[in-house]
Formats: sequence, structure tokens, C-alpha cells
Amino acid sequence: MRRFFILGLVLLMSLSTFSAWSQLQLPGDMTAEQASIIIKAAQKRAKAENILVNIAIVDAGANLKAFLRMDGSYLGSIDVAIKKAKTARYFNAPTGEIGKIAQPGEAIYNIEHSNDGLITFPGGMPIKDKKGIIIGAIGISGGTIEQDHDIATGAAESIL
Repeated sequence: MRRFFILGLVLLMSLSTFSAWSQLQLPGDMTAEQASIIIKAAQKRAKAENILVNIAIVDAGANLKAFLRMDGSYLGSIDVAIKKAKTARYFNAPTGEIGKIAQPGEAIYNIEHSNDGLITFPGGMPIKDKKGIIIGAIGISGGTIEQDHDIATGAAESIL
């Protein structure tokens, strides 16, 4: 009987330790509320311009935090939006800026073939909090690259 009590106590202590670890977040990670605000801001901007887009938000670790596929948006843009967001977070830069130095003869030519595929044209933006800390990134796909960039930029600033 004593043996089961000790085993139970050890198991309980192990689970409470695991539970504490599972609550930890990345330093500077974005909240679900922030991700929701950004998604809504992007959707509002896209509707105002009569554009159907896919909206991907990744957290500080480049993990998908939120996603919205507007009704009727391109299916092929789902993956593009996610990869734009991940690319912007991996390099903490707008994807269009990365694209400028990823051209033939430039410093990081062919970078888009790394990390299971990156997107190096506009539409991905890092997201910063009010302190200027990067807490994630957004990727927009479905409009022109200029439209995607404008929506991503405006939405990323919506939590400031």
C-alpha cells in the first residue's frame, strides 16, 4: 500500500512539473487576442479593397497562431500566406526586402529553397509589440504583391 502511495506521489509531482513547463511561452510571444485583432484588421482592409486573401499569423517561434481563408480566396494562396509569414519571422524582415537580395547574383540567391520553402516577394511582415519587440509575423496572399504588402503592413501595425 505504501508503495502505491509513493508511486502516486511521484506521478503527481511529475505531472505538476510538466504542467508548469507546458505553460511557458516564448519570450515576447504574441497572444491569441493580438492574433485575432491582426486577423480582423487584415480582413477589414482586404474587404475595403474588394480583395479575397488568405491571412496567416505566426508566433515568435514561427508556429502558425491564426489563419483565415476569406470565402472565395485562392486555394493555392493558403500555403503562400503561411510561407510569407514564416519567412518574415525567420529573418525578421519584410519578405519583399528579402526578395531584393535573393535575386540572381545577389547575396542570398536561392534562399527560398531553404527551410522547406520560403517566399521572397512582398506580403509577409514581422509583427512588433508596443515595445518594438518582434512577437510574430503575418503573411497575406491573394491580391497583387502590392495589395498583399499593404494589407500585411497595416494589419501588423493594428496592435500598436
